Amino acid sequence: MRQMWIVAGVLGAAALTVALSGCSDVRYLTQAAGGQLDLLRRARPLADVLADPATSAAVRRKVQLASDVRAFAVAPAGAGGLGLPDHGSFQKYVDVGREYVVWNVFSAPEFSVALDTSCFPIAGCVGYRGYFNEAAAQAHAQERRAAGRDVNVGGVSAYSTLGYLSDPLLSTMLGYPDATLIRTVIHELSHPSLYVPGDTVFNESYATAVEEEGMRRWLAAHGTPELRDEDRLAQERSAAFEALLLGARHELEALYAQTLPAAEMRTRKAAVLTDLNARYAALKASWGGYAGYDAFFARGVNNATLGAVAAYATMVPDFQALLTRVGGDMPSFIAAATACSKRPQGERAACLRGA
Repeated sequence: MRQMWIVAGVLGAAALTVALSGCSDVRYLTQAAGGQLDLLRRARPLADVLADPATSAAVRRKVQLASDVRAFAVAPAGAGGLGLPDHGSFQKYVDVGREYVVWNVFSAPEFSVALDTSCFPIAGCVGYRGYFNEAAAQAHAQERRAAGRDVNVGGVSAYSTLGYLSDPLLSTMLGYPDATLIRTVIHELSHPSLYVPGDTVFNESYATAVEEEGMRRWLAAHGTPELRDEDRLAQERSAAFEALLLGARHELEALYAQTLPAAEMRTRKAAVLTDLNARYAALKASWGGYAGYDAFFARGVNNATLGAVAAYATMVPDFQALLTRVGGDMPSFIAAATACSKRPQGERAACLRGA
């Protein structure tokens, strides 16, 4: 499962929020701004990384692939590209020097899968807090546990600042298989072109629709049988894993809607989570032992874990219908989707469908 994060204008938000929030929010946004500035300071142009004899062959190949995908994504459709706006991202590379670039902290009540949210200027309300330092993330997680919340801490490999900054290619992204790296670059490059504060389903469905179309065009132009098979298998596994988690989430939502004594609620909750672990073991066995999702379960599955896994791609068919109506022209698609984004939230899906 790809781990990604959106940091909407983190520097501007930090400056603005100093005047609006308490000390804890100022400290949080200051560390976010500091972490981002550190990455920008250490980033090197891709051309320098590719020309450096100290760059390993493995890193050089992945950096070149990401560079090629970026060029494809921002090139006009008439020139064989996808036609996304060019906001300057992925033209530099930074060796993060650790396994993850950011650690996200999710928390939820004991008997709810609704995530606790934090609201900030520009980004709107989000269901997590992201830290560039793992110790700081764990400290915040412990505070939430002490408050009686279910908590999950997960490492993040890629994120977007929504075009406010020129995001560098991160070393943490290079561990992805080729198909996943291609999809991630396209997905992240799409976010700056359209983002609606507070509407995660709209934002992620939009980026996923662009990712799907971009991957389709990339495979048509540059695909090999091996890459197609890799992408198909990864998408099948991802869909099965997401369905497994959503099923458990829905079970817990139904349980928490009941009026039961707390002790009985805890017992039934534990049974759902135990069953989820057993069903994952069966799914893994059906994959021949593929262990790509083991780390997700190793962190422990609870309300916060499942609250972070929602059907964020539910509007993808609506965006795809819009793309078909405009004949696959990406600038026209972005303009029409942007117009729909200005409608009230409950009307956006119908707008995409042409209503």
